[in-house]
Amino acid sequence: MGTIGENIRLINEEKNRIAASVAGNAEHPVLLVAVTKTRTPEEINEAIDAGITDIGENKVQEVVDKFDHVKPVRWHLIGHLQTNKVKYIIDKVCMIHSVDSMKLAKEIDRRAQQHGLTMDILIQVNAAQEESKFGITTGETKQLILDILEQCPNIRIRGLMHIAPFAENPEDVRVYFRQVKELYEECGRIQHPHLDFAYLSMGMSHDFGVAIEEGSNLIRVGTSIFGERDYSKKKEKGN
Repeated sequence: MGTIGENIRLINEEKNRIAASVAGNAEHPVLLVAVTKTRTPEEINEAIDAGITDIGENKVQEVVDKFDHVKPVRWHLIGHLQTNKVKYIIDKVCMIHSVDSMKLAKEIDRRAQQHGLTMDILIQVNAAQEESKFGITTGETKQLILDILEQCPNIRIRGLMHIAPFAENPEDVRVYFRQVKELYEECGRIQHPHLDFAYLSMGMSHDFGVAIEEGSNLIRVGTSIFGERDYSKKKEKGN
C-alpha cells in the first residue's frame, strides 16, 4: 500500500482507463466515493486533500461524530439505515444509497419535509438474494420505485445501488452486475419529475473493474484507499 494520495491516484487512473474502454461510459466519468468506515477525520481530510469530493459512511453515528471535523465534502450514507436514525443525518448527507422499503422511504420523506429539502436516494437491490445483505429483489424494485414516487414528494430517486456477493474472482459476480444494469435501464425509463436516474452504484475495492465494465458509474472504495480495517470489532450486517 502506498500513501492515501498515491492510492487515490492509482484508483482514479484505473477506473478512468476501464470507463474509457467501455462503450457508453467514456463521456460519463465514474464517481469515486471513498468509504470512510472506522477512519479518522485526519485520514479523511488527507483523502480530501488528494482530490476526494465524496465520502461514504456505513453508520449514522460515524457521520454525526466526524461531520464537524472533516473538510467540506459530499457525504453519502451507504450502509443500512434504521428509520429511527434518519433524523440525525437528513440534513448532513447528499444521498442515501440504501433505501429498500416503503417504511424507510416514508420516514426519509417526512424528515426531508421538516427540513424543507428534497433528499436524493438510491434503491438498494440485492440481486443475489443473499440473506446476509439488505436490499430488495430485482423483481420488487420497480414497484417500490413507483410507490415512492406516488407517496413521497420530498424524495428524488437517482438510481440503484448493489453489493455483489464476495468472490475471489470478480468474474464470478459479473452476472449480478449485468442484471442490475438491465434493471437500471428499465426503471430509468419511468417518467416522473422526481425520478432522475444518474447513478448506478456498483463495485468496491475488489470488484470495481468488473462493475464498471458492466455499467457502474459510482464505485465505493475503502480498503484500496486506506488499507485494511481492524476487523476485531463486530462486523456490521451487510457491510
